[in-house]
Amino acid sequence: MTSLSLDGLRREYGATVAVDRVDLEMQQGELVALLGPSGCGKTTTLRMVAGFVAPTSGRVVIGGRDVTAAPPYARDTGMVFQGYALFPHMSVAENVGFGLEMRRVPRAERGARIAEALRLVRLEGLAERRPAQLSGGQQQRVALARALVVNPAVFLLDEPLSNLDARLRAEVRVEIRALQQRLGLTTLFVTHDQEEALTMADRLVVMQGGRVRQTGTPEEVYERPADLFVAGFIGSCNILRGVVEAPGAFRAGAMALPCAGGAPGERAALVVRPERIAIGPEGRLPGRIDLVTYLGGTTEWHVTTDAGALRVSQKTPDAADPRRLLRRGDGVMLDWRPEAGRLLSDSNEGEQA
Repeated sequence: MTSLSLDGLRREYGATVAVDRVDLEMQQGELVALLGPSGCGKTTTLRMVAGFVAPTSGRVVIGGRDVTAAPPYARDTGMVFQGYALFPHMSVAENVGFGLEMRRVPRAERGARIAEALRLVRLEGLAERRPAQLSGGQQQRVALARALVVNPAVFLLDEPLSNLDARLRAEVRVEIRALQQRLGLTTLFVTHDQEEALTMADRLVVMQGGRVRQTGTPEEVYERPADLFVAGFIGSCNILRGVVEAPGAFRAGAMALPCAGGAPGERAALVVRPERIAIGPEGRLPGRIDLVTYLGGTTEWHVTTDAGALRVSQKTPDAADPRRLLRRGDGVMLDWRPEAGRLLSDSNEGEQA
């Protein structure tokens, strides 16, 4: 069952097109992340779904009902804002129940629904506190409860974790995902954080310049990016420019490198993820280490080669592994399986450095 449908959604501000013909079909219980850099149109898209911004053209359909012209309170959505937007003079319970009061839900029913919403987000004992008496994580849970208490058909999240520190952000995103799956909530989630999107979403919608560059599962978008912008924005990647000499052979500078597919004579960009590259005493591509970065569970080596500068990321070697001894200035050999390198059109359009 389709819970949310966006049909050719477009928003113009004078001569500026903020969102350009966005199409999306979301199924019941699906979590979709709108992902992209600042100014790409993801928040404007979310606000059009919520009813806070009117589209210049296109339609928003929720549960089979065209709500394009409906006000926010008539759309059956619950929204969590980036800044939480809690009323400082109200208690936790009053903040959570505000939407119910606006919908004229009877007082007795409001109390039961508020209690259940607070239970869902594990704030049962804090109903009478004010927002200023809560931690950042607790305030975020109040905002979640306030959106959940109205039993929305579509749950909207606008970068709700951006105000939390890194450790708490990781914990809360797990909680949100578990809650969303347990309740079967159809959820549209806006973020610029690729790790959040990869770990939380069923599907990603990668945007740039108001347009959708690629839609797919996290694995599809990461493993098979549609273009250089997506490859550079989702995860880290090495981009080598050159020409396909023969099937499975790509030439960058003076070096012949492994690849999969491609037509002989085709100019292309070869994209290889850092974790797909092997480093050691043997391989096809010689290089010299410029920098070694220890990151605990992983280690990164920045290597200069005749084909270009490459970054290699591997699980940190144990003490017996000779790679543990590699230092700046050491010569090494790099290699990767042909299928690890993805050939994309060699275009600078929208490429993310």
